[in-house]
Amino acid sequence: MSEPARQRPRRILAKILLILVLLIAIGGGFWFGVIPQRWIPLSPVSLDARPSIFVDARLAMLRFDRDLCRSVLKPPHIDASPVPDQTTGANCGWTNAVKFTHVGGARIGVEPLTCEMAAALALWVEHEVQPLAREMYGQEVVRLGDMGTYDCRNIVGNPFWKGVRSQHASANAIDISGFTLAGGRTITLLKDWKRKGKDSIFLRELHRRSCRYFRVALSPDFNAAHANHFHFDRGLMWACR
Repeated sequence: MSEPARQRPRRILAKILLILVLLIAIGGGFWFGVIPQRWIPLSPVSLDARPSIFVDARLAMLRFDRDLCRSVLKPPHIDASPVPDQTTGANCGWTNAVKFTHVGGARIGVEPLTCEMAAALALWVEHEVQPLAREMYGQEVVRLGDMGTYDCRNIVGNPFWKGVRSQHASANAIDISGFTLAGGRTITLLKDWKRKGKDSIFLRELHRRSCRYFRVALSPDFNAAHANHFHFDRGLMWACR
């Protein structure tokens, strides 16, 4: 075999490896939200309608794009306003975060929460929580019970991740403890998740639907540390449990 003939497979392999590296780099750009929306042939996510395709990538676009964030997070879906960036400790703080008191027609007091998390929450409440509440109870949710967003701490309840910062440490997570309906009925994770009946079905279906918007959506079935809340975040991991 001639020298050029022997080199041809190597060139082909080198090209394949280069293509794989480029694909991985592009995928990482989408995953970390570092590719500007103007460079992506996808329309920005809108809170007006339930998104059908590329939901994760369209949410990730909001991570660092403040102008896009302001154009997406607007009434009547959410009353969001920007929160100044802040560093509060070692690997703690937030960037491009917002605060709000209403989302998807329900009251909740949130400050701070990253823009992409706020958009994911708004989509979930408006297009999953409220339709299901109307279908099952004939009324809407008027208040979300939350257990906070920002907390400069490590992951708890899982020894495998001991020493690793929680997404709460970057205001990229929220814990939801329950739902209050217009008629005054309150449905909570602690009380109703393990019970049989409509309330448990409601909560479990909401958890299933949340996995469309949040990269990590943990329920009381995950471990004892989550017995009383849903944990939602848009970090680097992916889990729906």
